[in-house]
Parts: sequence; structure tokens; C-alpha cells
Amino acid sequence: MTGKVALVGAGPGDPKLITVRAVELLQTAQVVIMDRLISKDLLAYCRVDVKIIDAGKEPYKHQMTQDEINAYIIEYAKKGLFVLRLKGGDPYVFGRGFEEVLACQEAGIEVEVVPGVTSAISVPASIGIPITHRGVTQQFSVVSGHVLPSDPRSMVDWKALSKSRGTIVLLMAVTNIQQIAQELIKHGLCEKTPVVSIESAMSPTQRVIYGDLGSIGVISKEQNISPPAIFVIGEVVGLADKL
Repeated sequence: MTGKVALVGAGPGDPKLITVRAVELLQTAQVVIMDRLISKDLLAYCRVDVKIIDAGKEPYKHQMTQDEINAYIIEYAKKGLFVLRLKGGDPYVFGRGFEEVLACQEAGIEVEVVPGVTSAISVPASIGIPITHRGVTQQFSVVSGHVLPSDPRSMVDWKALSKSRGTIVLLMAVTNIQQIAQELIKHGLCEKTPVVSIESAMSPTQRVIYGDLGSIGVISKEQNISPPAIFVIGEVVGLADKL
């Protein structure tokens, strides 16, 4: 008999921010395939005989390919086991979660998707920054910065973003932050626009570094900002000073 799969978002880092449904599933899962940045504290919810597989995906240094992860999910589910794929943040926000769902669907395996708290919103909030605020901005964009603006693979309209007057949240942008900032400035976004970087959010090693669009590339290099980190660009960054 074929087992089942749950694709579960673990949230932004703090183990207390996982959902109740996610905990319920962790308590019954027979196999857990987890990403590198997941808090190991969450394993306390698991049954004692659970099999843990570390997907170990690091930025620009993937220990396990996506195809290999898909293969593990399908292999164990076809053995009749309940497989829980535990992913950071929300599985459908730059998490390649839908690729895993499609792989299971093609294999005839039932999948439940459990949304998670995404770092794009929760991490700024955790340091006192709302990504929208009345009278400041009425919109925000969450953008992947893992490829350069000049890269043919880029699907981001940087010109439109620079003129949107909304908050820009950049994920996976540490390597390319200088070029991204220059691209936004080139298209008209003021170089004095406030920027904050939050590295290793909600962990003992969290670092919060402020700057502006014109300086964030240099600051990022000088401060050796490393993944995981997000960048928030916009006037809302200054609102943390009001707390």
C-alpha cells in the first residue's frame, strides 16, 4: 500500500512559530526529510522511531539535488510510510514546494500541503518593521535575488519595482545585493532609501544591519553578511525607530 506525504512549512526559524497542524503531523510522521536551516528543536515532536533525512541544501552548495529529494520522498512513500517534507518558511515561497507536489502527483502519491509563516513578513516584524503602514506604503513585493538583474534567467521587472513606491523584500540576495541596489538606483529609486539586512533571524546569532540603497552593497561586504539573510528596502525601515 502506498503511503502519504505532507509538505510542511516550518516557519522563519523560531520553533515556536510552527503551526498546530504541522506539530500534529510531526507527531505521526515515520520519515522526516528536513532542510538545513530547520530548528532541531522541532524534532522533539517526532516519534522515537522516526527516520530523519537531512536534505542539507545550502546556498550555492547543494548537498542534495532537488531530483534526489523528490526521489527520497517517493521511495519512502511507496514503501507505505508517512513521509513529512519539512521546509523552512512557507513551502510555496521560493521553496520549490510545488515541484515536490508535482513529483508526488506523477507517482500517484497523496500530498497534504501545510503553509508556514514566511520570513518575508515575519522577520521584519520581529525587529519592529511593518512591511506596510498607512500613509507610508500600500504595497510590498517579495523578490528572489538569487540571480543577477542582468542574468537572462531573471524574471524580475526591476524598473517597475523601482517606481512602485512599495516595500521591497529581497530573499536569497546576499551574493547579488550590490548589483541589485545599483539596478534599482539606475531605474530611479533614491539611493538614500533606507535598507536593513537581517541575518540568521530569530536565532542566537541574529544580526541586524542598517544602511541605505547606495551603501548596502559596500556594507554587506564589509560586515560579511552571510546567508540566510533578508533585505528590506523602503521607508518602512525607519518605522522601527518609533518603538
